[in-house]
Amino acid sequence: MSALAAEVDDLTYKFHESSEPSLSNINLEIPWNTRTLVVGSNGAGKSTLLKLLSGKHLCLNGKIRVNGLDPFSPLSMQINAARDNGDEDVQITTYLGTEWCHMSIINRDIGVLELLESIGLQHYKERGERLIEILEVNVNWRMHRLSDGQKRRVQLVMGLLKPWRVLLLDEVTVDLDVIARSRLLEFLREETNTRKCSVIYATHIFDGLAKWPDKIIHIKKGFIVEQIDYKKDVEFVMPSSHGTNNSTNGDVKYHGEDAKPKISVSKVDSLHPLAVSWLKRDNHIPDF
Repeated sequence: MSALAAEVDDLTYKFHESSEPSLSNINLEIPWNTRTLVVGSNGAGKSTLLKLLSGKHLCLNGKIRVNGLDPFSPLSMQINAARDNGDEDVQITTYLGTEWCHMSIINRDIGVLELLESIGLQHYKERGERLIEILEVNVNWRMHRLSDGQKRRVQLVMGLLKPWRVLLLDEVTVDLDVIARSRLLEFLREETNTRKCSVIYATHIFDGLAKWPDKIIHIKKGFIVEQIDYKKDVEFVMPSSHGTNNSTNGDVKYHGEDAKPKISVSKVDSLHPLAVSWLKRDNHIPDF
């Protein structure tokens, strides 16, 4: 097995030869047994990065390796590599994005149990039953009658049913309620603590994430402008006397030789102030 879950070297990616790069000079290392957050404005390149890591786009400039393999390599090569590592029942990558809910099959009169059985529920029965419980999915649901949030729960059960080495999540918790999202994040924490796997999660929702990630990546206009080792570089402190008591607008201070961010929040630890600070800076939005 590769020494790193994912590795990107000097990646530049364009959708069309004549267009501006969507990603430029990307260098990234994702260790095993870690959880990484990707933060950035709409259009910053978060989704493009995840799709390149999943093999949905072909990379022509730079190097991408996931579990030591080019994610665009033939499926047969990935299966053989998995078998060589004793991982026959483990997918190299799993990508879950928001577009799933708009697929035609998802909006047909088809049962949830039928969908789950079609992708191997009986083979992964114990894992499937646990995911069904965590996400409170009713296997008797009919897909064409479900709300967006219920469809998202079904997507997550289906996508997580088979174990994976690298999980790529692109805004897929947006339709979940607070409880379902909290349970999902705890499941992913347990996965990365107990199996050889890692999660890369692009999101705009930061509540409940204060103690979840190991690494935070800030993307701006296709460039990685900051990579933060969460445990070393982020410190939650009580707000100063002249600061605000609102965690949404908490103070973010860079200090020390390595310009480490210090976040001042009250009552609740949250990464929301750091994300707001970065996005305001990216879009030249002044503080009010």
